[in-house]
Amino acid sequence: MQSNKRHLLLSVLLFSVAAIVFAQENPVQALPIRAIGDTIQAPILTSKLMLKDSTLSDSTQLDSLPSKKPLLLDQIKYKAKDYVKLSQKEQKIYLYNEAELYYQDTELKAGIIVMDYIKNEVYAGRIKDSTGTYTQLPFFKQGSNEVRPDSIRFNFDTQKALIWNSRTEQQAGLGQLGSDNMNVFAEITKKENDSVYFLSEGRLTTSKDTIDPDYYIRVRKAKFVPKKKIIAGFSNMYLLDIPTPIAVPFAYFPMGVGPAAGVIMPTFGNDKTRGYFLQNGGYYLPINDNVDVSLTGDLYSNGSYGLWAQSMYSKRYKYRGTINIRYENQVNSQKGFDDYSRSTNYNIQISHSQDQKSSPDSRFSASVNLGSSQYYRNSLNQNNLPNTQNNNLSSSVSYSKTFPSYPSVNMSITATHNQNTNTKAINMTLPTVQASLERIYPFAKRDGIKKGVFQNINFQYSVTGENRIQTVDSLFFKPGMFDNAKTGARHSIPISTNFKIAKHFSVTVGGSYDDIWTLKTFDKMYNAETDKVVLDTISGFDRYGTYNLSTSVGTTLYGTFNLGEDKKIQAIRHVMRPSLSYGYAPSYDQYYDAYLDGDGNMVQYSRFENTLYGAPGLYSSSAMSFSLANTLEAKVRDKDSTATEPKKITLLNSFNLNTSYNFEADSLQLSPVNLTAGTNILDNKMSINFSASLDPYAIDNNGVRINTFNINNGGSLFRLTRANMNVGYTLSSKTFDKSKKDEDEIESDYVAASGGRTDDLFGTTDDFGGQRPQTDAENEGEPDNPAYGTKLPWDLRLAYTVSYSNFSRQNEFSNNSLMFSGNIQLSPKWKVGASSGYDFKNMGFTLTQLRFERDLKSFKMNFNWTPFGNYERWYFFIGIKSSLLSDLKWESRSQPARR
Repeated sequence: MQSNKRHLLLSVLLFSVAAIVFAQENPVQALPIRAIGDTIQAPILTSKLMLKDSTLSDSTQLDSLPSKKPLLLDQIKYKAKDYVKLSQKEQKIYLYNEAELYYQDTELKAGIIVMDYIKNEVYAGRIKDSTGTYTQLPFFKQGSNEVRPDSIRFNFDTQKALIWNSRTEQQAGLGQLGSDNMNVFAEITKKENDSVYFLSEGRLTTSKDTIDPDYYIRVRKAKFVPKKKIIAGFSNMYLLDIPTPIAVPFAYFPMGVGPAAGVIMPTFGNDKTRGYFLQNGGYYLPINDNVDVSLTGDLYSNGSYGLWAQSMYSKRYKYRGTINIRYENQVNSQKGFDDYSRSTNYNIQISHSQDQKSSPDSRFSASVNLGSSQYYRNSLNQNNLPNTQNNNLSSSVSYSKTFPSYPSVNMSITATHNQNTNTKAINMTLPTVQASLERIYPFAKRDGIKKGVFQNINFQYSVTGENRIQTVDSLFFKPGMFDNAKTGARHSIPISTNFKIAKHFSVTVGGSYDDIWTLKTFDKMYNAETDKVVLDTISGFDRYGTYNLSTSVGTTLYGTFNLGEDKKIQAIRHVMRPSLSYGYAPSYDQYYDAYLDGDGNMVQYSRFENTLYGAPGLYSSSAMSFSLANTLEAKVRDKDSTATEPKKITLLNSFNLNTSYNFEADSLQLSPVNLTAGTNILDNKMSINFSASLDPYAIDNNGVRINTFNINNGGSLFRLTRANMNVGYTLSSKTFDKSKKDEDEIESDYVAASGGRTDDLFGTTDDFGGQRPQTDAENEGEPDNPAYGTKLPWDLRLAYTVSYSNFSRQNEFSNNSLMFSGNIQLSPKWKVGASSGYDFKNMGFTLTQLRFERDLKSFKMNFNWTPFGNYERWYFFIGIKSSLLSDLKWESRSQPARR
């Protein structure tokens, strides 16, 4: 028996040494789940080696008590770079330098890991490098939760842990504001279970630098539920480790991914004319995954207030859209004062787009922007500054349906709205119904090639019905807006054929019949007692029909001028497309009546005058029209010496002219010559568009056209009556960087949806707190623009418009203005910009805005200044960039002194 004990001790000793050596040669080992023999079993032992243990052949049972069920439910895998040490005496495993341990859904990496396989407990910590600096901080991951502490103790049985100086990153979703990452740091963290942590001396920040953040919110004690919430006691904000008076007795931080309901904190301030205010405060409510609602408002101490309801909805592969409704009750001064006034303004915006794949044969879309004409100019909200320059509001809601079977039919229902904010005139169609039949070739096979005159004969059918309303802003959405409504329909059947003559001339011959329906006509008579013409409205259905005949011939001419392959400009190509057409329409005098005026003169009129489509022509028309379209291209030698072909560039995108001659007219038979031209130069950075009208007839001293050619009246061949030119130029630092292409500017969704410009020529919105969250690239700066680089990114936009009028010898420029805007990034953290314009006609500057932007790591600072004009103001903002803590901000502003 004594001999057996010696052999047993020797076997255990040799086995232990072999296990240690084996573990050092093989960096990854697996611990078995099942324990054999003694209940205290070293996890390093494998079942294969255990079969060699002499204790297994001993028939004597060492312990009569039943063996305890092992607590390890899976294999433990581990490895380390320097060594893996098994201590049978301490019953622990030591892993050193780049140590890793894996068990079920738990992953642990650290400089040193110590595992007590009896208590099923593990400890992980840092190690010092040669300079005495702590490195290889532990990384603990369980499921999807990650923690980066200085050290950690974790028990596999109870799933509890004690963590020192833990750092974890949580994504916090805030619905419409997007999502951000919240970094949570705590000196001591107690893990109660998989879903609850208790923090002591915690710090919450969105700063990327978790070691030395530029700001954080200190919480003394808190309960932390990963991916759901943090509930804390007394909390206050620190800036650069300096406490601030910004504090709350308790705090709640939502950490759930996805939209969450909550209060939208307002902006506090003081207005010169309306007193103290709370602006853009309200409540956000996500109804479901597809729809949310945001209700915000403004409140002023003098009684002014504003309400804003916004809803965003979307369904993947189906549709998406937004609804914005704004209402403002504006009070100026105080009751009892002479300058007291009260007004209401509103604005409605609806945008809906349908995915084309959802329904190929039908489509519904909406783009609505309507409301009070003075809404943007008198708005209480700061972010409407760029929209003060809008002169037009337009809307369109349409539904279309296609019936694909032959012959296919297209149907659509459209409601439109157009509003001039200067004249306050509103034009609407409620609705317009259209239907059209596809083109039919009765003398040709549907799938064959059509040749000759007869096979190319084709006809169509279309019908259009409208209910057109013309009103003003004060009658909008009131019964009086329908007083001048016009309703009617047009049925049209065009018939045509085409063929070629002499292989180069294309000829088209055809005609069209139109049948006009109306529900209201007008009768006129002269009242001698009042000496006025009385207009009598006759309700009821009425109609008339018209027809016309037309023919046209056109061709294409090519001209090439070769200048030589050794020249920089090797060739110039000129393409001309002349077209000559003739049209005839008879007289429809059967639809005209007459009455005698006070002077006894016979006055002809039609009962269809002032109807939707007007009256048919009283006189027949026989007119010849001529048009000429030109394009000009060039072949130039490519700057790239490796290119084998010359480069093609466009010199003139278009240069068109047209005029007509009416054979039936008794005077002024020749129409003015209309010119249009356009081109892009400077590598498409500058666009130039031009239009003009040339009149061959002279005018009398009253500015009325007379039947005398201008050249016979002592003038030139043509008289320039109007001209217009638009020049646009865009340039940026990327223009000169051949390795990069210019990227499209990101337009402001709010300004664009309100009918404003998509660039910043009219300035940018002042709503800094509501801007999109900045990406990591924006926070850290572009890689090609280091902190001490020499690049200064910049951009410049110019827009010049000039209009000339000379219809009656007024010889004046009705419009002559230049708009410009630019931005320059002085450093990765500093950006300045400006937008303005000059009106050369009125000799004054247009809306001018100066912009300054500073990136303060976790914060952003903006200052916008409009130094003069009707909207003179300045606006200062500093706040946290993260949308999660966007309410931590400070704003100061001055309101414009409206005149």
